[in-house]
Amino acid sequence: MPLTVGFDLDMTLIDPRPGMAAVMDAVAAESGYPLDGAHFAANLGPPLDMIYRESGVPEADIPELIARFRALYPEVVIPATVPLPGAAQSLAVVRELGGTTIVVTGKYRANAALHLAAFDWEVDHLFGELWSTGKAEALKMHGAAVYVGDHVGDVRGAKAAGAVAVGVVSGPCSGEELAAEGADVVLPDLTAFPDWLRANASRLTAGSGTPAPR
Repeated sequence: MPLTVGFDLDMTLIDPRPGMAAVMDAVAAESGYPLDGAHFAANLGPPLDMIYRESGVPEADIPELIARFRALYPEVVIPATVPLPGAAQSLAVVRELGGTTIVVTGKYRANAALHLAAFDWEVDHLFGELWSTGKAEALKMHGAAVYVGDHVGDVRGAKAAGAVAVGVVSGPCSGEELAAEGADVVLPDLTAFPDWLRANASRLTAGSGTPAPR
């Protein structure tokens, strides 16, 4: 089977932090709830409902605030987002090796698709609103041999899917945290990923879950 590689989106492929902070602050101003945009943007990973719940938003109001965040998102976050170093090259190397790319993110799928379109990135499959071990179903569905992410939740998702967990230290989690969670490989950022994948592609048959060297 061809090699299938999965990627997280926020702080793995893209840096949306300025826009994410601005939208959360706008929702806070409109709703009156104590939502901290800067803190939210510095700790991207968990889904919105979890963030709102932890910020004291009553359960009954969470759907409305999620909808408002998503409505503000395209005009504020998309134009303010930049690709992370090595992102385009990491997607390209999978195709170079004849593989399949999937993006599995906690983000609302429609907004995730806008990010991919903004950078003219083509991926074979895109899944949204999946977090931590919830990402495993999508990864297993396509036989992902590798999943790349910046958060310990991404490592959990990869391990639950039997995929090699590649952690990148471009998000809120340190290399030590990613390794302690069980990451098979920890890279400083995606610039190192293309060479790593070329060196290990032969052992990373789809769905094998065979760890490659750190």
